[in-house]
Amino acid sequence: MKKTVVVYGSSTGTCESIANTIADKLGTEAINVADMTADTIADNDVLLLGTSTWGAGELQDDWYDGIDVLKEADLEGKTVAIFGCGDAESYPDTFCGAMGEIYNAVCDKATVVGGVSTDGYTFDDSDAVQNGQFVGLALDDVNESDKTEARIDAWIASLPLE
Repeated sequence: MKKTVVVYGSSTGTCESIANTIADKLGTEAINVADMTADTIADNDVLLLGTSTWGAGELQDDWYDGIDVLKEADLEGKTVAIFGCGDAESYPDTFCGAMGEIYNAVCDKATVVGGVSTDGYTFDDSDAVQNGQFVGLALDDVNESDKTEARIDAWIASLPLE
């Protein structure tokens, strides 16, 4: 497997838990975005970036500095996959929208993989949807926790990690 790191921003622990699940399945480490540096990026071939969505589709707080680190880093030759947590029932107009902000920060500088079809999701709108699919793995662990494990497994299987 290519050298991979899972980076997450989590305020309530949901995204951290999901990041740890992904990292465990891959046999790699998960780190808080507050601890991500240019060296973290340089030392890894694949970056799995996760955020929860807050308010009107905003990033988790720690990701604002993380976006700056990504924008300043050399992402040439890097593969990035994005995952996000949201609540489609309470926030159907901004479901997992924060993934869109991460995508916009890296899409011109790295190879972004891991888009997921919107089929099987119930929401009204999301800044994380482009060309009819999410820019990464969207998870609603609040209302659809029964689907989380299978969605993670399918997403991991779709990633070019070898």
